[in-house]
Amino acid sequence: MTDKTVTRAHLSEAVYQEVGLSRNESAELVENVLDEIAHRLIQGETLKLSSFGTFTVRQKGGRIGRNPKTGQEVPIEPRRVLVFRPSHVLKDFINGKGPKPSERNE
Repeated sequence: MTDKTVTRAHLSEAVYQEVGLSRNESAELVENVLDEIAHRLIQGETLKLSSFGTFTVRQKGGRIGRNPKTGQEVPIEPRRVLVFRPSHVLKDFINGKGPKPSERNE
């Protein structure tokens, strides 16, 4: 994978090569995992993936913003935002200070 953006197809191909499922089964597995993650987040649940990080949905209140070009005040509606907090294991691996998260407990 030399591209800088990883797609569902890349993930499916990695599952196909590493696990040995068929390409169709690999694609279906990736889709099911991503659908389950999205469903849990929509429900407002916190999703914690050990040695990877935690996804949470946070409610942000409404406020008055400002258009930087015109200076005009603009209301910003309340909304839900997705927040990802990487684990220390993932941070260390990215910075070259630790093993791959999958090798941590081997």
